[in-house]
Amino acid sequence: MTLEAFGNKAVRVLDRTTDVIIEMTIFVLLLFGVYSLWDSKQVYQEADSANYTAYRPDVENSAGFEELQTMNSEVFAWLTVNDTPIDYPVTQTNNNEKYINTNAEGQHSLSGSIFLDYRNSSDFDDFNSIFYGHHMEQDMMFGSLSNFTDKTYFDEHSYGNLYFNGRNHGIEFFALVRTNAYDSQIFRPAVTGEEEKKAYIDEIISNAVYYRETNITTDDQIILLSTCTKSITYGRYLLVGTLSDELHLQQKEDVVSAVKIDLGIDRHLEKMICLPMWVWWIILVLLIAALIVVKICWGRKISREKRG
Repeated sequence: MTLEAFGNKAVRVLDRTTDVIIEMTIFVLLLFGVYSLWDSKQVYQEADSANYTAYRPDVENSAGFEELQTMNSEVFAWLTVNDTPIDYPVTQTNNNEKYINTNAEGQHSLSGSIFLDYRNSSDFDDFNSIFYGHHMEQDMMFGSLSNFTDKTYFDEHSYGNLYFNGRNHGIEFFALVRTNAYDSQIFRPAVTGEEEKKAYIDEIISNAVYYRETNITTDDQIILLSTCTKSITYGRYLLVGTLSDELHLQQKEDVVSAVKIDLGIDRHLEKMICLPMWVWWIILVLLIAALIVVKICWGRKISREKRG
């Protein structure tokens, strides 16, 4: 074999190898893209409060809630922020790590659960009780807390409900606080002592983005809902309210409308994400086949031009 023939053969082999590498890279990227869409859809589906509707308790019927408790004995309450998607069971264990990646049914889940700080009393007789939840897109878990940064939204969503010990308790929200995860003054549950309680109230007011006068005193039980902010590393939003015996009913129709409006996702994209997995596989195979056909046709065209 002459040196020229060897060189031509080496070039052809290199060309084919390069083509295979490119095609495999495209295939892997497409496969990863499809998996990412499917995985994101699964995470959001798991976080949807609608998954827990059957377990939602009321005074007349708590059978569903009791069923959930048999699945996970660490479920002990139910939290609702009226006319928002926040409508979830509440868990508590002996640490603040487990329910970051465990759902209310006790199964591993990236969306986690709404959980009460382990240092708080599950009877909510502490001066201040802190709930935690992930800030997720599509207003899942505590994702809708960022909506309270809009003054109109804050003003129009003043109430919530906390079910525990077999009965409902009202929540009246009075402040939205912006702080960071290392704020030891705010993230200090079960504060005791008259002066300490007064200082805690002052800390809330001084860090409040919005504040509504409610004549809060040291005799109140304060409820804080905490989640991450999207724009600041280690930033935190806390929606703050007081616990009471006065109940405020929510309008379920408004919740549905709010979810549809606040998703902030293009409807066509949403429909694409919801396609069954087998459809994505067919699309992927067809796309790869189209690329191969284009490659073959292009190669034949180049060969004809060379011979001509």
